[in-house]
Amino acid sequence: MSKKNYAGIPDKYARIDEAKVVLIPVPYDGTSTWQKGADKGPEAFLEASENMELFDIETRTEVYRKGIYLAPPVSENFSPEKMVEAVHKTTKNYIKQDKFVTLFGGEHSISIGSIRAFNESFEDLTVVQIDAHADLRPEYEGSKYNHACALHEASKEANLIQIGIRSMDVSEMDHMDENRTYFAHDLYEDWQEDAIGQMTPNVFITIDLDAFDPSIMPSTGTPEPGGLFWYETLEFLKMMFKKKNVVGFDIVELCPNDKEKSSNFLAAKLYYKMLSYKFKYQDFNEDDEDE
Repeated sequence: MSKKNYAGIPDKYARIDEAKVVLIPVPYDGTSTWQKGADKGPEAFLEASENMELFDIETRTEVYRKGIYLAPPVSENFSPEKMVEAVHKTTKNYIKQDKFVTLFGGEHSISIGSIRAFNESFEDLTVVQIDAHADLRPEYEGSKYNHACALHEASKEANLIQIGIRSMDVSEMDHMDENRTYFAHDLYEDWQEDAIGQMTPNVFITIDLDAFDPSIMPSTGTPEPGGLFWYETLEFLKMMFKKKNVVGFDIVELCPNDKEKSSNFLAAKLYYKMLSYKFKYQDFNEDDEDE
């Protein structure tokens, strides 16, 4: 992966010593079971970000001015276990530097490492999973670090809330709290408020891009019909950033297609929109605003 500044921002906003945000790419696709290519997701996301306008109309902000440091990618691919260990170590290192840490995958197994790091660093953590798949298997194909197991550890170690689920194995019911699961077919008028009411103050968000309906996000490894749409998802995210302390997030499972670029751009806009919400609603230090 070629080293550039995130979104082509000026160097003064991309230095680790000045940046409030760290972005860790994790180009890993070692356990996918259908369409391969999630390891190409970070590069496609970064390329799309370079072609994105950096003024967010809704929040009237240019959040890149807070500083976004593009970290070296976590390229460990010897085994899923080694990859998770590397993601955990890297993520925790930047959390300790008091950065707002974000990650872009790669397949969903990377989240085992990122969630573990945040859960060790923040008390009483809620993990909000926005996803088509439950990902609650304790083990799959001989490994507990498979993408199908991405949220199993979180279901045991943190307050897990699942949004948009519409595909799962019957065995996963044993590990699911249906009172904290919002199935895609059963979303009702006030589901966002109800979900937020179940969250603790500190929240980590993990977004599998297959949570979105394939009509707007076709380029993912396992697309499922009946997914979320753009503005309803943004509404929910904005509510979380307004009402909770979002301590970090990851976005995974972009599987780029050379003939379909809109998915790459959706991922790029989603990431930037989440940063815009974070620093619009949760950053109250006006002294560091860049004039």
